[in-house]
Amino acid sequence: MNEKRPLSILILDDEPIVSKRLKPALEKRGYVVEAFTESPEALKRVKEKNFDIVITDLKMEEVDGMEFLAEVKKRSPATEVIVITGYATMETAKESFKKGVFDFLSKPFKLGEITEVIEKAEEKIRGN
Repeated sequence: MNEKRPLSILILDDEPIVSKRLKPALEKRGYVVEAFTESPEALKRVKEKNFDIVITDLKMEEVDGMEFLAEVKKRSPATEVIVITGYATMETAKESFKKGVFDFLSKPFKLGEITEVIEKAEEKIRGN
């Protein structure tokens, strides 16, 4: 039986605690995870590599989340983007879905909530 290649996930959130909690939890589940707190660095990285899943905050210094997700989708339309934000409004949710976001979570979220969304995105990516 051929091994499924592990999915690659990029996390971008200017609050280091988010990556600190998410990265080890996702790595335990077999994902390959890169985490960033600086949007320009994450932007540079998505220009070098296509990720299967990108988890991004919306409100950040420098490059904002909408801009970041638009860039991700432009480079790699197949990438599933999950937006996490402490500033969830119907407006931002609608705008992000228009830009092709897979799902939208408001902070604070539980680890179980985000892993569930990631699993759904993985099913979609793997075509299950």
